Amino acid sequence: MTENHLHLFQEPDHASIDEIRELELSDADIIDAMREIPGYIDITTTDFRTIYHLAHAHAVERMNSRMCARNLMRSPIQPLNPTTPLYQAAGLFVRQGVKALPVVVGGGLVSGILTETDILKRLGADSFLELLPRLLEQCDRLAECCHETATSTMMTSPAVTVTERAGFSEIMCAFRSHGGRSMPVVDGRGRLVGLLMRKDFLAACQLDLQSLDEETLD
Repeated sequence: MTENHLHLFQEPDHASIDEIRELELSDADIIDAMREIPGYIDITTTDFRTIYHLAHAHAVERMNSRMCARNLMRSPIQPLNPTTPLYQAAGLFVRQGVKALPVVVGGGLVSGILTETDILKRLGADSFLELLPRLLEQCDRLAECCHETATSTMMTSPAVTVTERAGFSEIMCAFRSHGGRSMPVVDGRGRLVGLLMRKDFLAACQLDLQSLDEETLD
C-alpha cells in the first residue's frame, strides 16, 4: 500500500467519513481563475464559489453511487468450509490467487474467514521466510499438521462482511474495522456472493478520485 493510499484508512478528522474535502477557494483564487478565461464573465466570487460547491457535491454523489461492492468484488469465489484441512485450504488460496477466503456453512452462510496470516500462525511462523527453515528441518511434522488441522481451528469468526449494495462509506468503515486485505460480500441473508479485495477498492478509489479532481477543478 502506498503512502498516498494510507490516509484512506486512517481515522477521519470529522464525522462524515464519506466526505471528500473541497479545496478552500479564496476570492483571490477565484479572481485569478476568472482572469484566465477569455471574455467578460458576469459572476461574483460568491456565485462562483456556490457553483463549485454544487459541482463538487454532484461529483461525490456520482462517485458514491458507482462505488458499489457488487461492482468491485471478485465472483465467483470457491469458499472453504469449517472441516477443510489446512493443506486443501492453502491449495484453494493458490489456485484463486487470494490471501484470504470466506468460510461458509449450510446454504452459503458466511461463518468466518481464513487468512494467510492465520495459517502461518498455526504453523508457528510470522512469515514464509521464518517458516522455510522449519519446513526443511521438520517436514514430516508440518505435513501431519497440514493434514490434521481443520479450517475451523484457524479461522477468524465472525468475519467482517459487507453487503453487495454497500457503497463507499460502508466499505471504508468495514476496512477500517480490521487489518485484513479482503472481506466477504454477502446478500441480504448473509450468504456469500463474492470477495472484495482491499487493493481492488483502492484502485477504484484512485480512478474515481482522479476523475473527481478533474471534474471539480475544470
